[in-house]
This record gives sequence, structure tokens and C-alpha cells, in this order.
Amino acid sequence: MLDVTVIEDPEAAAVSLDPIRSRLLAELAAGPASAAMLAGKVGLPRQKVNYHLKALERHGLVELAGERRKGNVTERLMRATAASYVISPLALASVQPDPDRFRDQLSARWLLALGARLVRDVGTLITGAARAHKRLATYALDGEVRFASPADRAAFIQELTAGVGALIRKYDAPDAEGGRDHRIVVAVHPTVAPQAPDPRADEDRAVEPEDGESRPPQPPPAELTD
Repeated sequence: MLDVTVIEDPEAAAVSLDPIRSRLLAELAAGPASAAMLAGKVGLPRQKVNYHLKALERHGLVELAGERRKGNVTERLMRATAASYVISPLALASVQPDPDRFRDQLSARWLLALGARLVRDVGTLITGAARAHKRLATYALDGEVRFASPADRAAFIQELTAGVGALIRKYDAPDAEGGRDHRIVVAVHPTVAPQAPDPRADEDRAVEPEDGESRPPQPPPAELTD
């Protein structure tokens, strides 16, 4: 079983988002089970569970893990093909985000578009590497930092931009024969709290303007402010 896999097909995405099928995926990610075993857990007749399992299997979201005899019946034990799933923007190809259409380093929505493109591209690379039976060379760095002040955050952004820019200029070889292009994405955003606050508690708070609405002139990226 894979740790995570990307769903690119629109029909497979629709199947995975069905509440009952999503519950079945969660159960099968925990371990193989038959339709009869799942029926009691999800509160549905075995025949109904079988129907949903066949839909999931048809789209490659579950697979046969084995069979066992139970009386005069042979039960099929199914398992999820991954512990978790990510839906690629390719599943909504006609309306997928395009970071090149709107570039704004201070926009959370542009950051979201970059993230969506990252999911799309890496998902496509994973699929291609699996079909070719090759390993995919990637690297990711994840960490957290607490800034004492907006000024410190702005200084960090400035140094980060200068440092990454220097590395790009040092190693970029656009004319290298046999070289391969790589995309670099660096993001800085507030850490999401474990639990979302009660929306009613925020009714009297000031709300930042949405992207596209009127807002004060933005400072350059190295001078982020609260």
C-alpha cells in the first residue's frame, strides 16, 4: 500500500468524494476486509457495500488483497491502494488554478495556486515514474519558525529571497546538454491552528480584504507587514 497517491481522473475523484465510499476507503486503509465485514461497520447491506466496492475497484482506489472461504461462499478481501489520497487539479482541468495568470507574492490565493500546481505536477511525475518503474528524484524541506515581530519576518523574507536567488544563479545552466529543468517553490505562511475557532467569536473582528478587492498599496516582498 502506498502512503499517498494522487487522483487525476475526474470520475475517480467523484467516486472518492462520495461519503459512503470515502468511509469504505478509510476502513480499507486500516486493513483488508470483505463486504460482509464492512457492512456492519458502515450500516449497509452487504450487497450495497459490494456495489460501492466495485465502483472503487473500477477506478483503482481499492484492490483485491486475497480470498477466503466462509461456508459455501468465497469472500473477496479488499484493501485500499493507498493510506491517503490527494485529488489533483487535473480532475478539474478546465478550471484548475494557473499561477502564471496572476502573480502576486503577497497574495494567499497565488500561494494556493502554486500549491495546486505543485500537487498537479508532482502527481503527474509520480504516475509517470510508476509506469516506467523508475524512481523519482525529489526533495522537500519543511519547518516552522516563530518571528518576534513583522520586521523580523520581513528581514527573513529578504535574506531567504537573496539566498535562494544566489543559489539559482550559481547552479543554473540553461545551455547544459542533457540537463533537466527543476521548479523551486518556497512558501512562508502562518501556521494553521490545530482547531479552527468558533466563527461567531470573529464576528466583531476586522476582516482583511479579499484578493481583488480594494486594499492599500502593497510593499515589496521583502517588506511584508501585518
